[in-house]
Amino acid sequence: MKIKWLGHAAFHIETAKSKILIDPFFTGNPAFRDEERRDATAGLTHILLTHGHGDHVGDTIAIAKETGATVVANADLAAWLGRHGVKALEMGNTGGTINLGSFSTTFVNALHSSAQLTEDGVSHSLGNANGLVLHFEDEPTLYHMGDTDIFSDMALINELHQPEIGIVPIGDRFTMGGAVAALACQRFFKFSTAIPCHYGSFPIIDQTPETFVAGMESASTKVATPHVGGVVEI
Repeated sequence: MKIKWLGHAAFHIETAKSKILIDPFFTGNPAFRDEERRDATAGLTHILLTHGHGDHVGDTIAIAKETGATVVANADLAAWLGRHGVKALEMGNTGGTINLGSFSTTFVNALHSSAQLTEDGVSHSLGNANGLVLHFEDEPTLYHMGDTDIFSDMALINELHQPEIGIVPIGDRFTMGGAVAALACQRFFKFSTAIPCHYGSFPIIDQTPETFVAGMESASTKVATPHVGGVVEI
């Protein structure tokens, strides 16, 4: 498995059978490098969305139309995307699992909001925010937390899914900060690898992962902090 960070909460996951984008926020993302777009969309099979905020839905509509990739999102967000011309949709909701062939994805809780101010100037509710747990046939289980604070039911997510790889928001202000994120990882999970995200993109959130890294020093978990465009191989 190859995991490429594309800035903010956007990731490209490549396995032997799938090429997946999670929260493909490219346009308007100060951390995204335009030269990454071609590789990020080539041969794409799936786009997975944690919630409806613009910095997570990002370029989903354009990429889906360009590639024909299947978009996986909560029911409200999927319906909204359908009205905007996205054809291949798989909708679910908190607690549900969708079998996508070479992997499945389960919608789990996240403590966050999920509305979007759209082109008509109206704020539309786009369902609940979620984390996503990806189970693969021959790869480690991956948990993208989405945007969230710490919450005690993370213990149940670990009990049910035993994720080995955690993608963890650490930027503070809109999500938990680095120290709390480190507490969440150590108290509730047994990740072999943790990859921080949702930092370094906008000036009002934390710019570095230093607080998270320091908080994880005593943990057995490997903390991977790739540069934007960098790949973590599992």
